[in-house]
Amino acid sequence: LNPTDVQAYALLEANALVEEFMLLANITVAKKILRHYPTLSVLRRHPSPNRAMFEGLISKAKCRGFDIDIENSKRLADSLDAAQIPSEPYFNKLLRILSTRCMSPAQYFCSGEYRPMDWHHYGLAAPVYTHFTSPIRRYADVCVHRLLAAAINVAPLPPHLSSKSYLHDLCANMNRRHRAAQLAGRASVQLHTLIFFASDAAKEEDAYVLDVETAEKSEPAIRVMVPRYGIEGRVKLPIESDDPKLVRVPNEHKVLYDKASVQVFDRIRVKIWVREVQDYQRELVVELVSPSFLLEKSKKRKSDSATNSDSRKKSRRKA
Repeated sequence: LNPTDVQAYALLEANALVEEFMLLANITVAKKILRHYPTLSVLRRHPSPNRAMFEGLISKAKCRGFDIDIENSKRLADSLDAAQIPSEPYFNKLLRILSTRCMSPAQYFCSGEYRPMDWHHYGLAAPVYTHFTSPIRRYADVCVHRLLAAAINVAPLPPHLSSKSYLHDLCANMNRRHRAAQLAGRASVQLHTLIFFASDAAKEEDAYVLDVETAEKSEPAIRVMVPRYGIEGRVKLPIESDDPKLVRVPNEHKVLYDKASVQVFDRIRVKIWVREVQDYQRELVVELVSPSFLLEKSKKRKSDSATNSDSRKKSRRKA
């Protein structure tokens, strides 16, 4: 069956409560297996990001008067909590989405291969962490269950989990598979989103600007998020890159054209539809609807083209 709707996943208070207990269970189990197997535990680490990874986010937040502190995960969380604009309730959510993308992915590892100071999970602010609560869908959790069973004398430790080299290869493979599963999931979402929009007429929705292309000579474009459907897209602005009226302001993540502008975090209106590129190949198109000033140039071109066409017709008649 084709999808009947597309929307962002809604998190409820119950989800947050369950997540807190799951995190507590994972941290508690990590500590337990570490006490018994300090060099053989399967853990999950999340390296602290460097400042260069956050430069874009810090610069964008400053456009709205907020400072993002990345000294540690606690300061990052506090600065994100403080970045609130009452008249723009979605602004804080956009900041959190962008902050997550600044971080490197978490990884499985064998405790004997890293120093204890490198076991830290930055995103969860936990000194040690593992995956224990979902053995029906993650093999890492199965390994941790076997380590815990041996630690509490329920079952002997399987011989292969006593080899540090085996655990190294195992963790490397789980990291690769985890990344592949993420990409497959995203591809599935993209496919069904495309099917949904292809089965109906074009839709207009509000969108928020995530990024603005401000590099010299680059094609004027913005990247937007559509909250109603939880999708993102690149929107090409109908302006030539060498238009003298086009002004780029990189430090403010803004482009100006004539008397108006588009800046990061602005709310705009877009149209979403599916274009058939060729047989059996389609793509999702996100077009700008408003602010309409960005379309003035293309309207002017059409007007000029029509005027030139009329002039040519008149000259032919005179001839």
